[in-house]
Amino acid sequence: MFKKFSQIGRAMMLPIAILPAAGLLLGLGGALTNESALIAYPFLDQNWLQTILSIMNYAGNAVFSNLALIFAIGVSVGLANGDKGTAGLSGGVAYLVYTATISGFLELFSAKDATIDTGVVGSIVIGGTVAYLHNKYRKIELPQFLGFFGGSRFIPIVSSFAAIFLGAFFYLIWPPIQDGLTTLGENIAEMGSLGTFLYGFLLRLTGAVGLHHTIYPLFWYTSLGGSEMVAGHMVTGAQNIFFAQLADPNHTGLFTYGTRFFAGRFATMMFGLPAACLAMYHSIPKINRKQNGGLFFSGALTSFLTGITEPIEYMFLFVAPWLYIIHAVLDGFSFLAADLLNIRIGNSFSGGLIDYLLFGVLQGNDKTNWILVVPLGIAWAVIYYCVFRFCITKFKIAIPGMQSNTEVTSTSKTAENSSLTEEANTIIAALGNSENIESVEACATRLRISVIDGKKVDKEVIKNLGATAVFEAQGGIQAVFGGKADILSQEINQILGKDV
Repeated sequence: MFKKFSQIGRAMMLPIAILPAAGLLLGLGGALTNESALIAYPFLDQNWLQTILSIMNYAGNAVFSNLALIFAIGVSVGLANGDKGTAGLSGGVAYLVYTATISGFLELFSAKDATIDTGVVGSIVIGGTVAYLHNKYRKIELPQFLGFFGGSRFIPIVSSFAAIFLGAFFYLIWPPIQDGLTTLGENIAEMGSLGTFLYGFLLRLTGAVGLHHTIYPLFWYTSLGGSEMVAGHMVTGAQNIFFAQLADPNHTGLFTYGTRFFAGRFATMMFGLPAACLAMYHSIPKINRKQNGGLFFSGALTSFLTGITEPIEYMFLFVAPWLYIIHAVLDGFSFLAADLLNIRIGNSFSGGLIDYLLFGVLQGNDKTNWILVVPLGIAWAVIYYCVFRFCITKFKIAIPGMQSNTEVTSTSKTAENSSLTEEANTIIAALGNSENIESVEACATRLRISVIDGKKVDKEVIKNLGATAVFEAQGGIQAVFGGKADILSQEINQILGKDV
């Protein structure tokens, strides 16, 4: 079960990875073309500049308007074992057939105003189905007179027929599910701040094993995140609502209450975890600080700017899991505090400075209450620093630099002196060679490797190449390499001759 969830989680990372760029376009375009911005900053009221910004706005909005289709393609590609281009094309075609089938049934048999929006759920089902058919039939041999339609050409065809049946199936089952999700979303909203705390806590807790990608899309893109009327259209999902309001020049007042599913991130990612890095730096022996300072500084800067927190969290997760639980509780309270303070900042990907400026500061305090993040963040920095400083020094947690720096030096030299190909070959050997490797993929910061026999894996060799952490998941290994994970994945697959 863990392996299946993990596969879906990393498949979701592919379409989610394009959201920061689209959010950047939409954020700048929407923020700098609305009437209030032109009144506040008259120098922006230039025809050529407004044309560029408007095009940026349209371009960014195009992504978010077609998010379900993008997810269907991304999941198809992410779960395919090979020939991923065909899988992506089949996923796109299948999703179009799927939505057309539902629309046809609605037009023929339902009231004119009836709508069915399966959102990301439909995308996952379509993408997963296409990937299953693709992996099973992409090398199929048909009779000679149908030979042209064999192999990879068979996948879009069989996927389209499957999409018709899935469309009919969802037409029958989804209306009560849609009503149930709406009711559940309303109940979560009625829980108010308690629901916000639980969401933040569970999201951070599941992030330890990379399963958070299976949780937050349900709130960001489905009715669990709320449903609101924006510019005459009913919009579902917290992030969808936020970006619809962002694109609406007539929107006034605070942004959607659904931003409670993002706003709590900023205090933790911009202030709390960087302060935890400072606490860790101050907790290690002075003789080791110079050598390890860059590690803590880069982790803090990454979290502050982009909201990517894994480089920090894996410094203490495996040596003190209980400290990670404390971190998850603190993060839950960060969501709670942002909720109580009516902080309404949205985001495209994470809770770093970039999203804070785009979707908080540039949107105006009257819409976001962005100013309140600063005192909240300072308080969170103090709390994180004190908690981490006390726990690390009291319980002698073996964070990087706490013990002898010999191993760190060896690791750094190994990683520095090795070429990418050499590192990839070393990893392959450490995994038990090619015959023990089923698949190698990457998310934002981790190599996710499925192996046949986990006992053949030499974790220490992988750590010595610069992995912050290497741990077992059922059916495989995950190694945290930061931003280098993706290029390592590509190099390893190229060496193995995998069709990626």
